Amino acid sequence: MTKITCFKAYDVRGRVPDQLNADICYRIGRAVADYLQPKRMVVGRDIRHSSEELCQALTRGLVSKGVQVFDIGEGGTEQVYFATFHEHMDGGIMVTASHNPIDFNGLKFVREDSRPISADTGLKDIHRLAEADDSTDPGGAESAATPIDITADYIEHLLGYVNIDELKPLKIVSNPGNAGAGAVIDRLAPRLPFEFIRVHHQVDADFPNGIPNPLLPENRPATRDAVISSAADLGVAWDGDFDRCFFFDELGQFVDGYYIVGLLAEAFLQTHPGASIIYDPRLTWNTVDIVEASGGVPVMSKSGHSFIKERMRAENAVYGGEMSAHHYFRDFAYCDSGMIPWLLVAQLVSTSGKSLSALVADRVAQFPASGEINRQIDDAVGVMNKLEAHYAADAVVVEHIDGLSMEFAEWRFNIRSSNTEPLVRLNVESRGDKALMEARTEELLELMS
Repeated sequence: MTKITCFKAYDVRGRVPDQLNADICYRIGRAVADYLQPKRMVVGRDIRHSSEELCQALTRGLVSKGVQVFDIGEGGTEQVYFATFHEHMDGGIMVTASHNPIDFNGLKFVREDSRPISADTGLKDIHRLAEADDSTDPGGAESAATPIDITADYIEHLLGYVNIDELKPLKIVSNPGNAGAGAVIDRLAPRLPFEFIRVHHQVDADFPNGIPNPLLPENRPATRDAVISSAADLGVAWDGDFDRCFFFDELGQFVDGYYIVGLLAEAFLQTHPGASIIYDPRLTWNTVDIVEASGGVPVMSKSGHSFIKERMRAENAVYGGEMSAHHYFRDFAYCDSGMIPWLLVAQLVSTSGKSLSALVADRVAQFPASGEINRQIDDAVGVMNKLEAHYAADAVVVEHIDGLSMEFAEWRFNIRSSNTEPLVRLNVESRGDKALMEARTEELLELMS
């Protein structure tokens, strides 16, 4: 039995070729077939140099077990989600490393109806089956999959989230980071009244402008500067497989994903009164305040896409959002999309008569937040126990839904271990007191050190 080290909590990710290669993908394909027993599967891939080879090996593994494979070609993770539920497939696999380093690649899995497959729902079984299979990739048979083009239906689906007649001729900076989102923008553009200022739109797997990860501050100036120089109404940037999008207002300021969750929740509740909205425990007060004021039902879920999707299905929630810029939609099979959110925000700017900065300014002032702070800490449990003991006397609410959350009269924090990286993540917010939030953040970091 050969040990395979690239399986994570939600997906497969590893360095190519030592942690992930054609042989491993071939065996994973066979393992998925044994576990799911599917008849029809869809595969897709991002634009990385290694993605086509890995996707072909994965396909050969599936086909070796009698699975009929349909290949959507290059695209984003959400296009595999869409193809899976729209074409009534038995599952889908996306070959992508998203925002990981240039020498990495990975796989994301869904079953029928685009339900996620993660460590709690089959990924461990697939890992075990793949390790037990010592087959090697025979190579060749690149045409083992049937090509399928879902692009036209996917574009129509995206456009169904907005009223095109209400959209104004906004100027929008679009930055795919030399990855795959630009192809979707190019297909949407003729159908929309927007003027797109294209930044880093040329697909380039060498990522000459940095790995597409807009959460990194060093990756933001290109979008910010383009917004300012072109006097754009907003800017949008995506990660590598564009299941997340990130916003810049008309001043070029980065808009924290936390406030976008509240914005979209309010918009959905206007058209779906009384609906449930799912949110994660990291930052909560702004979202809960908006949802309750809009007549909706706020429902907390543990962070992570598989947990959010499961809770959304259980509650039949119309929308769910994480501050990490994952946004989930009931009409998109409860999956996350990096295209639907910016269309909705553009519609809000169009119909409200307000700029993006004005749409979020009051919320930022009412609930100032630290943004996510990451630290490498060996004993995460020990640190959380220390913080809980330190603040216990004054806490109004203590929760362990996801890490440790503690609420006080005027401020709260959440600290949790990352599901995907060896990090502890801290978030702090307050009720309208930025100085208090900043002081408590410094205090927490000192206690964590």
